[in-house]
Amino acid sequence: MKRWNESRESASGSGDINLTPLIDVSLTLVVILLLASPLTFESAFAVRRAAASAREAIDDNDQARIEVTILSADSLRVNRAVVPQDGLGRELAPLLERSPDGVVAVTCRDTVQHGTFVAVLDAIKLCGARDIAVAGR
Repeated sequence: MKRWNESRESASGSGDINLTPLIDVSLTLVVILLLASPLTFESAFAVRRAAASAREAIDDNDQARIEVTILSADSLRVNRAVVPQDGLGRELAPLLERSPDGVVAVTCRDTVQHGTFVAVLDAIKLCGARDIAVAGR
């Protein structure tokens, strides 16, 4: 009988909940949150500043970007203005003078012949473009 009583006493004694690990984990989480909260505020301010400067860079890029689209054998689009192929030099020269890098992006419709494409590339180079970027589909 003694054994039966001992096992019963030991079973009732182990029913207590140990709160020490729970308190340790809770305090650790509080410390981590206290250390991490200033970092979230700092990064939020940096992102706002970066977003504003990115908007300015996009605006500058839009003004400096020169895009030429070959619509057909005799018509082109230079920065949203449709011009004949003969007027490419008059339209492109002032834009290249204002452009800081002299890059011209060229796109072409599928119906345009290869010879027309090459002639437009030559005309762009003769106008003073330093680099020509050909954008494909």
